[in-house]
Amino acid sequence: MEIYTLGFTKKTAEEFFDILKRNHIRRLIDVRLNNVSQLAGFTKRDDLAFFLREICAADYSHEPLLAPTQELLDSYKKNKGRWEDYESQFTSLIQERSIEQRISPSLFAVPAVLLCSEPTAEHCHRRIVAEYLRSHWSGVSILHL
Repeated sequence: MEIYTLGFTKKTAEEFFDILKRNHIRRLIDVRLNNVSQLAGFTKRDDLAFFLREICAADYSHEPLLAPTQELLDSYKKNKGRWEDYESQFTSLIQERSIEQRISPSLFAVPAVLLCSEPTAEHCHRRIVAEYLRSHWSGVSILHL
């Protein structure tokens, strides 16, 4: 099973949807805490669901279980916390949530991508989620788009 990850910032809509089409993505799993912000542009929840359906023949799923809490996000982003602290705290959060038991591997039965805002996976919780699932499920590979 492959788990793809993708961030939308620093990408035009054309670049973003071309990446999805080139990789034959059929399901986008939105792991953002806030998916309706005006700052999300073309990736606002309802717009994104429409574009995915029309451009990529893909479905949209929002999975808040895979998102950080507002408090955790604020401590890292607004208060300029250390990435290492955020990564450790977020990993503890998804362990407490038992995401490996509460998220079905069948969600990834079709080519599926975890979406967040960060342009690269290095400092994004989508990478942590993908790596965590890989460590709990067998046969998982990760591809950061």
